[in-house]
Amino acid sequence: MSTANLTREETAQRAAVIDLRTVQVALDLRSATDAGAAAFSTVSTLRFAASADETWIDFLGEAVDEVEVNGVEQPVEWDGARIRVRGLGAENTVRVRARGRYSRSGEGLHRFVDPVDEAVYLYTQYEPADCRRVYPCFEQPDLKARWSFRVTAPAGWTVLSNFAETGRADVEGGVAVEFAETPPLSSYITAVAAGPYARVAGRWEGEEQAVDLGVLCRASLAPHLEADEILDITRRGLAFFTEQFGQQYPWGKYDQIFVPEYNLGAMENPGLVTFTEGYVFRGRATRAQREARANTILHEMAHMWFGDLVTMRWWDDLWLKESFADFMGSHVAAAAGGFPDAWVTFASRRKGWAYTQDQLPTTHPIVADIVDLEAAKLNFDGITYAKGASVLKQLVGFVGEEAFFRGARRYFADHAYGNTTLHDLLTALEAASGRDLRAWSAAWLETTGIPTVRVERAPLAVVQDIARPHRLRLGRYDLADARLVPRGEITVDVTGERTPVTAPVLADADLIIANDDDRSYAKVRLDERSTAAVAAGLSTLPDAVTRGVVWAALWNATRDGEMAAARYLGVAAEHAPREANPALLADVLGHAAFAVSHYLPDADRAAGAAGWLDGAWRALHDAAPGSDEQLVWARAVGSAAEHSDVRAAEMAGMLAGDIAAPDGLSLDPELRWSWLLALAATGHAGEADAAAEFARDATATGRTAQLAVLAARPDAGVRAAAWRAAWEDDSLTNDHLDATIRGARAGGRRDLVAGFDADYFARIRPAWEERSIEIAARLVRGLFPASDSTGDVDAWLEANRDAAASLRRIALEQRDHLARDLRVRAAQASLTA
Repeated sequence: MSTANLTREETAQRAAVIDLRTVQVALDLRSATDAGAAAFSTVSTLRFAASADETWIDFLGEAVDEVEVNGVEQPVEWDGARIRVRGLGAENTVRVRARGRYSRSGEGLHRFVDPVDEAVYLYTQYEPADCRRVYPCFEQPDLKARWSFRVTAPAGWTVLSNFAETGRADVEGGVAVEFAETPPLSSYITAVAAGPYARVAGRWEGEEQAVDLGVLCRASLAPHLEADEILDITRRGLAFFTEQFGQQYPWGKYDQIFVPEYNLGAMENPGLVTFTEGYVFRGRATRAQREARANTILHEMAHMWFGDLVTMRWWDDLWLKESFADFMGSHVAAAAGGFPDAWVTFASRRKGWAYTQDQLPTTHPIVADIVDLEAAKLNFDGITYAKGASVLKQLVGFVGEEAFFRGARRYFADHAYGNTTLHDLLTALEAASGRDLRAWSAAWLETTGIPTVRVERAPLAVVQDIARPHRLRLGRYDLADARLVPRGEITVDVTGERTPVTAPVLADADLIIANDDDRSYAKVRLDERSTAAVAAGLSTLPDAVTRGVVWAALWNATRDGEMAAARYLGVAAEHAPREANPALLADVLGHAAFAVSHYLPDADRAAGAAGWLDGAWRALHDAAPGSDEQLVWARAVGSAAEHSDVRAAEMAGMLAGDIAAPDGLSLDPELRWSWLLALAATGHAGEADAAAEFARDATATGRTAQLAVLAARPDAGVRAAAWRAAWEDDSLTNDHLDATIRGARAGGRRDLVAGFDADYFARIRPAWEERSIEIAARLVRGLFPASDSTGDVDAWLEANRDAAASLRRIALEQRDHLARDLRVRAAQASLTA
């Protein structure tokens, strides 16, 4: 195992002998504008107490030039990941001078050149352990320090860090900027950004404090930055959290910066939160997209307390911050953020992610066993985020919202600027609620798997395949004049595998929905009578959360091979055009497209794809002009058109301006590129079309989309070149790698890439060992062969038992996805008989 992969055991041993006090960092980034410069100067000065005479400091970079311990230079002992320091005393000052590498993978210090104006932008991204790519440090969350930064950058640049600027001085070729010392922080949430960023300033005035706000993005994107809306959500969130948590905002200023080629949705660096530029909308955005942005803003803001102020001791308790932030994002968006349907989106999208993850062979408890950093990297998943948030929603219902927030206030007061485990949180919540939460924790936080819940009519009972405690609401609906009419509900406490229900009237309902308010975490199965009722009247259900539960039930039955894909597509074709919630609509259309390309039998797929595209085309033209629904259907057309060309002529004509687009539909750059990719994948657009579109949209997004379009052309030589570039071209940025993979796999053209199956399995282990985990994971997942058996991956797993556990995990997950596709596809004949 590489020494770069830190383990829980060795970091615990280091924490036991090191008491870190401060870290001073000096970065010289003046070389960033030189395209030929690969490195930058970095100096860390660490002050700490020690009860051992030696330890190591973490650094991944180009070189370590000098190590000084307590004023004495010592020989550099660096293996590429760990710097050995010897001769420690009770109190120590260690200074390390090194050279870091500019990143193109989004890990560490990422460098980006804007094709619009050739401006250079830098930002950092560390979680879980890439701070060591930028400055030498103790890379573990339980060694907190007070950090201070001095950043030297080209003149005229905006330079930011976690805390406020305290001074600047002109130096040769640039400016040196000093920042105030932070309170105790873990290394992974320190941050730096530098470049000619555009900034909109604001301020939040609370009852007891005022906070300076900033919203930033690249200069070329500034015309699209909706700073007023972002600042409004920010102010709402700060007001909510400071009141409910009983703690003032602890980090001084609050900058939010939207950065290019970002690997995540956002990152909670205190005082300098980073976001993907995907939240800067260059065209019209649906309300669901704005809700998602608000949710993410509030999610990251919750981290200022859950994660930043109080931090997990090790990555086992990653859920302590992510589950809470995921819950808080939806809770505050609904309660105070102006998006009352936030829990609808959660029910459909976030829970859907959790349900998928929890059925993989690699599923894990919410409180996971994370033995090393590679395992930590892969546990930023649907369990840690969405399942954790789902069971927290249950917990809030169990103990009451007031008691929950009272427990949170106690937790922050007891552990501010410290590190915690599950025990600490349960202690605070138990004290606030007066309830014993250990049984709840054992049932939901420390187990795996998702219970499937169904209602049996005779005798009336709630049945689940995994015995978990729930409080389930059973909704009763009757079908009258093609409309589903609510007839009341009952609440049942469910504990075992079978719970009898005394409610004779319930058994006569046309539709019975378990968990119809989505309070619990469970897959819901509908009986045949209920399925027939929703097939007739799903879109007439008045409550969007209930519709989300039903849509999820239908989709889960389809992907489990219990409902014919054609039947799901029929329900979607009937009711999706009348679905009023844009988030639900987008999810339903995404699931339908997946069913066409993955679950329909081979013999039916072409006809199914053509039929689905035709239906989407009709729905696009029938949607209200300028509506969210119209835009969602237009995007669905692009997805469907990758697999059928029955509307290629009309799509090409609209892009060329020869055919009028539907009234109210703006063919914005993202939509144009989506349609052009589909045309390229089906052979109706080529290199000249891609060049012409890039001339219209000569931006970073346009450049990335052009790569995907060029790689999508249905030519064996083109796909082969894309395949080789993905594996061999180290100059591809993270986004450009994604685009290359996207093009190589466009349209599901197995015939063009099947010849690379053996090459894939020959390459994945070397790639894992030689590339960063971020890039390697994209390759392993993105280029996994969609073959007609699991034989090749089974053989690789057997022959590579000694491969990195994290690599094997991804291979096992991809195998499971393939096996499900094959199993569900094979079941279609019996389901439609």
